[in-house]
Amino acid sequence: MKTRSVAVLAFDDISPFHLSVPCMVLGELAGGFEVKVCAVRPGVLRSSAGFALLVEHGLEALRAADVVIVPSWPDPARRAEPELLQALRDAHQAGAQVVGLCLGACVLAEAGLLDGRRAATHWGYVHDFASRYPAVRLDADVLYVEDGSVLTSAGTAAAIDCCLHMLRQRQGVEEANRVARRMVVAPHRQGGQAQFIEQPLPRAGRDARLGELLDWLRANLRDAHTLDGLAARLAMSRRTFSRRFHALTGATLGEWLAGERLALSQRLLERTSLPMDEVAEQAGLGSAISLRRLYRQKLGVSPAAWRQAFRGGQVNGQGGE
Repeated sequence: MKTRSVAVLAFDDISPFHLSVPCMVLGELAGGFEVKVCAVRPGVLRSSAGFALLVEHGLEALRAADVVIVPSWPDPARRAEPELLQALRDAHQAGAQVVGLCLGACVLAEAGLLDGRRAATHWGYVHDFASRYPAVRLDADVLYVEDGSVLTSAGTAAAIDCCLHMLRQRQGVEEANRVARRMVVAPHRQGGQAQFIEQPLPRAGRDARLGELLDWLRANLRDAHTLDGLAARLAMSRRTFSRRFHALTGATLGEWLAGERLALSQRLLERTSLPMDEVAEQAGLGSAISLRRLYRQKLGVSPAAWRQAFRGGQVNGQGGE
């Protein structure tokens, strides 16, 4: 088996987690890769966790690498050094696969390597990214995306998905699954990062009665609720209730109920072994058919796939090695 050279970039204020992901997936746990951590200027670097890192290799490691990985960048507004941007362009021109994990995509975009390409980044920064790099075809609903020899991922844990994808491409499904079991993570998560985006929260303190109603609704999601019935409950007109509900939650009643029922069903799938019909009933979705329809519409996966992904190897009777 050919040994592949992987250069992982480090820089001041780097997240130790993001640096460790490619080093663990491709270096520590998988064979066939020679992983080198490099920096614009080798030596001692600060980490975001308050401890220092000693980096021995400079940008010359990029010239010999088959894969160049840029972990999550500390701040999209922070400009990368010109010599780093040129080294990335040179490595890509020489045939290396160039990878941006999470906000590492910002550095690839700044180097011009994402112009006209599909790319991913953390969902919390998609608007900022799109405004900074309009030539990039940003896909905000994927865990990772590969366009030619450039690969980018969404935030944090999606870096693991992305690195397992690289391992799966180069050494096959069995090796990627073995490494995933060692890490006690799903070998391949279905769906996109939209399933992890924070739900809108009510702006507290603006309407105590509506706030109390929301708490009551969360406790009674399995029941049917109508706009007219809830408006009457608070002695409001339908129009006034709708306006104030939207002002408080940022959503219509139907949208809010669907989001809360989806969230409850997710918790039930992750934490219980209830049949799908019972999950649907407790979440107020009526039937397993409605449950599956909602998951396909909102998350792009089936409820069964969601349960399997979040309960990991236990579903198949397997744990970590």
